[in-house]
Amino acid sequence: MPVDREHVLHAAADLLARKATASMDEIAKSAGISRATLHRHFAGRDALVQALGVLGVQLVEERLAAARIDEGDPVDAVRRLVTEALPVSGFLAFLYGENQLFESTAMNEGWERIDEHVGALFRRGQELGLIRLDLTPAWLTEALYALIAASGWSAQEGRIASKDAGHMVSELLLGGMIRTVEK
Repeated sequence: MPVDREHVLHAAADLLARKATASMDEIAKSAGISRATLHRHFAGRDALVQALGVLGVQLVEERLAAARIDEGDPVDAVRRLVTEALPVSGFLAFLYGENQLFESTAMNEGWERIDEHVGALFRRGQELGLIRLDLTPAWLTEALYALIAASGWSAQEGRIASKDAGHMVSELLLGGMIRTVEK
């Protein structure tokens, strides 16, 4: 029976979102395949993580599209983006930590597209006078990623309730960046 590579990647992503240190044996077991079969698809952990990075870019681009961040009020768009990203926050937390270990043109280009799209949201908010001008869109983008990753880790560790994560991420990020008008 042929093994569906996408199934293996999603099983690995699900496991690594919960246990970043999972072994290749554990990953194979979670996918319902043997370690030998896993190695036929991915020569080793590095190859698997690189494929997961490409999957991560795909998932984030899907979440961006679902959040419709180009539409409406930028502050509401940030909240929609957080809500859309939270279901994959554990996986994004894994990638956030692993991403620095690998150089991949496909991943780098994908994250550059994502960064530009999210940065444009923050620039739009600044142009409308809703977001502080002293914080760069690049920094706000990184802060958003870090908070989403932190919410994934915190929920996994039981430090926050998953149901509260969206509110916590949105309100911390927005409360620190909403521009106040001095009188």
